[in-house]
Amino acid sequence: MNFFLRRRLTAVAAAAAAAFGSAVPVASASADRPSYPVGDYWTSLSNFVLSPGAVAGANVWSCKPSAEHPRPVVIVHGTTSNFGAAGAMIAPTLANAGYCVYGFNYGETYSTLGHIYGLGDIARSARTMSAFVDRVLAATGAAEVDVVGGSQGGMMPNHYIKRLGGAAKVRTLIGLGPTNHGTTLNGLVNVGRALGVLGLVNGVYHLIGSPAHVQQQEGSDFQNALFADGDTVPGVRYLTIATKHDTTVTPLTNSFLHGDGATNILLQDLCPDDPVSHSGMSYDGPIMQIVLNTLGPDVPGFRPQCTGYGPNV
Repeated sequence: MNFFLRRRLTAVAAAAAAAFGSAVPVASASADRPSYPVGDYWTSLSNFVLSPGAVAGANVWSCKPSAEHPRPVVIVHGTTSNFGAAGAMIAPTLANAGYCVYGFNYGETYSTLGHIYGLGDIARSARTMSAFVDRVLAATGAAEVDVVGGSQGGMMPNHYIKRLGGAAKVRTLIGLGPTNHGTTLNGLVNVGRALGVLGLVNGVYHLIGSPAHVQQQEGSDFQNALFADGDTVPGVRYLTIATKHDTTVTPLTNSFLHGDGATNILLQDLCPDDPVSHSGMSYDGPIMQIVLNTLGPDVPGFRPQCTGYGPNV
């Protein structure tokens, strides 16, 4: 293990241990459970190419949820990503803490090339998620799952929950910089509309096999239809974490959901010096602590230890 990875793993483990005490094993083996190596952003880049569909600690289909952690956790990657990259830190961190962890690739088109997923029609991607969740529930015997997703992976599950019966199967949806209400791409979407060229740009997206890029624009037909009847569904817990350094979801408040069961966190309200940007949120120490708290003890007013920051990418 190189020095940078060892330092990141130590920082995340120490921060989570400080936050939760010895009750939550972050990166230690037990007599009946192995300890998985926790990756970081650099691991995710390697996984993107070399292991697009597999992460240490995830998709162990013999895993049975414990009384302490009764719900399996499903990780959902974002646009132009894959499960291997998105789950590099989250999957082994959760597995080491005692969770059954799962993840899948979705949104395949002719542009996927074996690595680049999250491109296809989002409603179709939600059907892929529906089938995968059913498989997880059948394998584990659980009644519900918790979901952790970044970018499109935090937004697409809303379609599953609202339109495909997922509300009965999802207890918690944690979104990391999700594209819930779309993005203006720092105003470029609005400029394109004003100049009458957005249709041309969107035609290019469709030509290269990525309708998901068009559907995630602020004010798209998909966005308007998805949230026309409100942001949330009663009975599901929603946590959205945004970072002020996000240059992909703009304005960043478009990530937030409003309604029954919704909680929104601006990361820098808790850790002002955290530099993490959109693509680095899945590799950020404070975010990992917040995820562990939300899925586990759910301590009111929880504040993470501000250490082990993710990259500003």
